[in-house]
Amino acid sequence: MALDRSQVHNFAAGPSPLPTSVLEEAAVGIINYNGTGMGVCELSHRGKEFKGIIEGAEADLRQLLNLPDTHAVLFMQGGGTTQFASVVLNVLAARRLAHANVPTEQYEPPVLDYVVSGSWSSKAYAEAQRLAINGDSKPFFVPRVAGSSKDVKYTALPSKYDFTPGAALAFYCENETINGDEFAPTTGNDASFPFDKVPEGTVLVADYSSSFLSRPIPNIGAHGIIYAGAQKNLGPSGVTVVIVRKDLLVDSTAAMKLGGVPVVPIQSEYKTLADNGSLYNTPPVFPIYVSALVLRHLVKLGGLDAVAKTNKAKADALYASLDKAEAAGVITCVVRQKDARSWMNVPFNINNGREAEFLKGAEERGFRQLKGHRSVGGIRASIYNAVTLESVQALCAYIDEFAAA
Repeated sequence: MALDRSQVHNFAAGPSPLPTSVLEEAAVGIINYNGTGMGVCELSHRGKEFKGIIEGAEADLRQLLNLPDTHAVLFMQGGGTTQFASVVLNVLAARRLAHANVPTEQYEPPVLDYVVSGSWSSKAYAEAQRLAINGDSKPFFVPRVAGSSKDVKYTALPSKYDFTPGAALAFYCENETINGDEFAPTTGNDASFPFDKVPEGTVLVADYSSSFLSRPIPNIGAHGIIYAGAQKNLGPSGVTVVIVRKDLLVDSTAAMKLGGVPVVPIQSEYKTLADNGSLYNTPPVFPIYVSALVLRHLVKLGGLDAVAKTNKAKADALYASLDKAEAAGVITCVVRQKDARSWMNVPFNINNGREAEFLKGAEERGFRQLKGHRSVGGIRASIYNAVTLESVQALCAYIDEFAAA
């Protein structure tokens, strides 16, 4: 028997659920957008209709994030994995142009600092190690770990940080989707990102893919680059939002001619995308359209302060049930540092060999996609923006029931 959406509680880690009202509007638009008699995927990406969509999306995004005019907004392709490289290449190009008077043979490879707090920041660091290779010559740059929680298997955030004075870049992942640890939304506690420790002049880069638009971004203006794949809180997979400080929109060809930096593919050069309004080549039209609808929906909800209030209520409720079940010896929460628990991705393990029993009962009750990531196993409930408080409360009731059985 087919189920309708009201009978399913979707806790997928990504692609995530989307608001039903947005999907209903998108379903109309994909057939007949705004009375044009053409579907949105059939419109020219350089026509006035799509121009209105993408410009409206940027305006709503700027409003939601309170984004300063010092930063540009790009809609790119390739996901966060492509951004692992793009952020490095653009920062290196900007750095080389800032030292244009230094001959190639005297140009010293800069340090790039990485905070490694889980699987995705670990992958970003691994990509940096690849990009640094320059054959038999000295490396293009020196990748370095400035803080890590690998020793505790990413069950907490790093306990200390050691950033390099003069580093070209400092990278962190705000929320680790697989491991379930997240930097706190406030400053001044052990789970806060140490913005005050990042050296002046170092470009701060953040991967916000799995927590983007779930709450306001602390110190947003202090970041040189923020990127986020759409497929968590914003829209379908296929578009990546990149927020770039405008002084980093540089001519990478000019930087390459100076020597000492790697080649920047044209589709990764932020300046090219910015100069062309994200339309240098054909963009992912449908994901941008749905993202625009979601952004308008979030504005109507009252902005990110209202969204954050709901998301905190969901996370508080779920962790309360999990703590109770853990005290009863039924489950074990993965993240041990409570202030670092993610609001979006909640991993836990079922004790005493009862995981299959838990998942079977969950399926019977309409709870979907609760299995943990294949690399770590266990259970993971992802409670993105479109997951309702009612769905989370239903899951809490099931956890309470399972723990009491």
